[in-house]
Amino acid sequence: MMKNTKIFRIYGPPGTGKTTTLLNKIDEALHAGVNPSHIGYFAFTRQAANEAVERACSRFNLDKSQLPWFRTLHSFALKLSGIRQEQVMQPEHYKELGFALGFDLTVDKVGTDDVFDLTKTDNPAISLINLARLRKVDLREQYDQSDLNLDWTTVKYIADSLQEYKNRWNLYDFTDMLEVFVREGAAFCPRLALTFIDEAQDLSPLQWDVAHVLEENSSRIYCAGDDDQAIYRWAGADVEHFIGLNGGYDVLEQSYRVPSSVHPLAERVAKRIKRRVPKNYLPREEEGRVQHIPDTSYLNFDEGTWLILAQAGYFLERATEDLKSRGYLFAYRGRRSISEAISEAVNGWEQLRKGKSVTGKVARSIYNFMSVGDRVKRGFKKLPALDDDELVNLQELTANHGLVATVDMIWHEAMDKMPSRERAYITALLRRGEKFNAVPRINLSTIHGSKGGEAENVALYTDLSPAAVKASETAPDDLHRVFYVGVTRTKQNLYLMEPEDMNRSYWI
Repeated sequence: MMKNTKIFRIYGPPGTGKTTTLLNKIDEALHAGVNPSHIGYFAFTRQAANEAVERACSRFNLDKSQLPWFRTLHSFALKLSGIRQEQVMQPEHYKELGFALGFDLTVDKVGTDDVFDLTKTDNPAISLINLARLRKVDLREQYDQSDLNLDWTTVKYIADSLQEYKNRWNLYDFTDMLEVFVREGAAFCPRLALTFIDEAQDLSPLQWDVAHVLEENSSRIYCAGDDDQAIYRWAGADVEHFIGLNGGYDVLEQSYRVPSSVHPLAERVAKRIKRRVPKNYLPREEEGRVQHIPDTSYLNFDEGTWLILAQAGYFLERATEDLKSRGYLFAYRGRRSISEAISEAVNGWEQLRKGKSVTGKVARSIYNFMSVGDRVKRGFKKLPALDDDELVNLQELTANHGLVATVDMIWHEAMDKMPSRERAYITALLRRGEKFNAVPRINLSTIHGSKGGEAENVALYTDLSPAAVKASETAPDDLHRVFYVGVTRTKQNLYLMEPEDMNRSYWI
């Protein structure tokens, strides 16, 4: 049985202020005279770690240099292991190895310590190898559980060759950093008075090994998270380890997000999870609303913030078409519905027509959507004589930079190379009065991508992909947790959309 006498768990159901609770504990420690450099705060992603640093610095009037151990576990291991930046595997290393082996080992995302990029790169073989190591399982076992379209002999050959390549050139990937720390960390891990591990339900077995090295070198360690929101098993997360830790725990009881009408529904979903820590928490006093609708076309998106969520990304395509046809600005998986280049060009041209100046960079965006000949003279398309930050007006562009388009042309006449779909969408945006450079109020995301987020209104697809249906047969708790996260993103209203196929949907 594990001996975890120093570990105390803090369970934070949705919207209960888990990070604020951790900062309060840091506040207590600082007031008790604990040096801030003796406090460790380890977040699951780099973004979360940076947010924790910024909040702590602002709240406690500290400089970032005074909080050296506010970081991800990967960057912590890298900093202490002695691995130099030039020893970290880069895309060109994978490309070189792949060329030698005769396989495409292209990997774009290696300069990050986020676990999602470690286990879901654009190369499925490398992803599989990393996942097996993070889970601490035999590669063959991980392969047998996957649907990778490569034979086992090839995967084993790639894994062995990758290890040989790293050994030969003294290189390390991000998973190596954790393994080095687990093997040798006891010798160089700093002594900490207080250690916090946030989103602990998402740690992999290998990350838990790092956490237990920290435990041995900390006077007190708090593991904060929510097992009901553990939705990253595909990335190696070991929620059972979090649940099975010895020692006491507290449950944060008051949600500052979930309204009273949504709370019973969320509780109903949570109670379907077989392996969980029972919790009681209170909703907000605001009632909110739960409503069943056929699809997003029945919703008015004119006011408030919105999250449109689905179990699989392709279900969101219906919503993107609806929003574009109605002229709403939105973000889809973190990307704006209208590119910066297009919005810059349209806004820039209208500024020029009003007699105002634009930068050379904006002028290039405008020219990019104009045809050579009747809009821009040949030889001027790339504006070679204009610097990016140089200001220029319509008259100067006409006189000195080959502009043929005239002031009486509105944007879609002047920029005749604008794709027709984008032209129709921009027209709808302008008709609605949307500002291209505004922060989108409407965000579309998979449920996995929305964890940690919230909005006043949530529209949730209940459709399931064939892969999700198959996975739920052996691991139903994972699917229940996904939809628990989905329904608890809302601060006011929850809209449940009817599935296309009742036999392939999640009943809430």
